[in-house]
Amino acid sequence: MIALRPLLLAGTLALAGCSLAPKTVLPAPPVPQSWPVGDAYLLQSEAALPILSYRSVFTDPRLQALADQALANNRDLRVAYANVAAARAQARVSRAGQFPEIGISAGAGYADSGGTGAGNGGGSGDFSLRGGITAFELDLFGRLANAAESDRNSALATEAASRTVRLALIADLAGAWATYGADRDLLKIAQDTAANARENVRLTKARLDGGVAPRTDLRQAEQILATAEDAIAAQTSAIAQDENLIRLLVGGDVDRALLPAGLAEVTPAIVALPAGVSSQVLLRRPDVIEAEYRLRAANADIGVARARLFPTISLTGLLGFASDALGSLFDSGSFGWSAGGDAAATIFDAGGRRAGVAVTEAQRDAALAGYEGAIQTAFRDVADALAVQGTISERVRAAAANTEAAADTARLTDARYKGGVDSFLASLDAQRSLYTARRSEITTQLLLVNTRIALFRALGGDSGAGSSTP
Repeated sequence: MIALRPLLLAGTLALAGCSLAPKTVLPAPPVPQSWPVGDAYLLQSEAALPILSYRSVFTDPRLQALADQALANNRDLRVAYANVAAARAQARVSRAGQFPEIGISAGAGYADSGGTGAGNGGGSGDFSLRGGITAFELDLFGRLANAAESDRNSALATEAASRTVRLALIADLAGAWATYGADRDLLKIAQDTAANARENVRLTKARLDGGVAPRTDLRQAEQILATAEDAIAAQTSAIAQDENLIRLLVGGDVDRALLPAGLAEVTPAIVALPAGVSSQVLLRRPDVIEAEYRLRAANADIGVARARLFPTISLTGLLGFASDALGSLFDSGSFGWSAGGDAAATIFDAGGRRAGVAVTEAQRDAALAGYEGAIQTAFRDVADALAVQGTISERVRAAAANTEAAADTARLTDARYKGGVDSFLASLDAQRSLYTARRSEITTQLLLVNTRIALFRALGGDSGAGSSTP
């Protein structure tokens, strides 16, 4: 019988390493191995895309300073970091469940059996000091190990989710910073148009008073002025709202010296990322990483549910000293110990445990579909951004050419009107066209910048360099 003990111990240890969780096998990314090509995409580089920090993409020191402030103060990011801390702590709780819990207790008591008092020898004392292991579960089927693995992967998924929040925060801040610059330009256009319209109203009124121009010319000039004044008010409100958004993202007051005066300062400060890289780079996007860890956690949950189909075995052990006199508490005759074990198994539960396995398997299938869906969504995000980036330079060139032509037309038409060749209506139409062309050019330039920001966000390549993460 003694010879069998090593064999039994070896068998117990082997069973303790058993896991009923299925192996996590990540599917091949359900997207093409390269980005789309063609006129809209303009393959620019075959080199692998480097992992970039936001400092290498957003190069203006003012924007970097705002980003640093946002990473330190933004409330959404603080919530994300707190969630990470909670998930890590929960993983440690689950891990601790795999180890025995050791406790110690001490006690002392006195009983008077005859009511004559302690001094007359009618009472007795009882002293004890005990320590041991209480209800340590042998993890023969990997229930505790898989529960710890599930919580560990959930913590890693939560950490990846916090990086998604961080990436979105930086991208949103860059977008708000660029929009502020664009709105400053649009305000300047409205102010220039209003100044020109006021001069036209003054000249037209003088011509009307002199009997040269009809009253309709004056009313049309006043319409142009009213439109420009309305645009000034609207752009003033838009700039204030831009500041409010930046203040919210940063999590505090913003020094206006850190804000751009116009898109001319924004465009060179946000560099373009290369296209034509392998679609495998999507696997480092935080949301894709989060989906992968959710899938791994779901697989571990299956192991937990399967282990519940089997009996649970718990061991208890106790050793210590007990004596009726404190002075003899630690004598050899006062020492004692005990050990035991319990096994429990559910005989009938109307299929509840097997249904629990089916639930976890269905959740695993949903997590697998979510993982593949995250990759497909990421692929489309990048492909859409590349499609715009491939043609945006031509659109910017065309918008600039349109503005130049509209400005020349407005100058020529105004000269012809003053020379009595064209009507005042033709001059006003030319001014409207110039106003529209200038606004359209700003919108197109902002689209160029936003496309670069969108590509930075879609690739998820921010390594976190240059920031302090709690």
